Amino acid sequence: MKEDYLEAVSLIERLHRRYLEVIKSELDALKIDDINNVQALVLYNLGNDQISIGELTTKGCYLGSNVSYNLKKMLQNGYVEQTTSKHDRRSYVIKLSSKGMSLCRKLDAALDRHVSALKEQGTEDMAALVQTLQKLEQFWSNISVQRTRFAPSRSR
Repeated sequence: MKEDYLEAVSLIERLHRRYLEVIKSELDALKIDDINNVQALVLYNLGNDQISIGELTTKGCYLGSNVSYNLKKMLQNGYVEQTTSKHDRRSYVIKLSSKGMSLCRKLDAALDRHVSALKEQGTEDMAALVQTLQKLEQFWSNISVQRTRFAPSRSR
């Protein structure tokens, strides 16, 4: 069981990196070179929402990336628009620009092709996989909360 657990953890990271490679190949096929794969993933996860940077960070998984830096680049390249929050003038909300929406639609079409190809390969058990990964996420969340709640305070 321990070997399977460690292999699952390793596989999750490898799959995420492999997925970023797939996104990169889709961008290359579209001849888009002013946005990278991580930025495209951030863009796709933003979707039609208008959210803060903090909300976007918790909404997706961006291993080894600085979401603020990537948003700045996407803003410079015209993929997102930034406005001051109506609720808190000190913070900003972001949303897709028309250029960002166009790329998002193209990425969505690519994902539809991926799903069709998976179905052809007989990989219909994605729901079971998602359920198992959600259980693992909840397990890790519980451990993290317990450790934080019961950790000895560090006083000086």
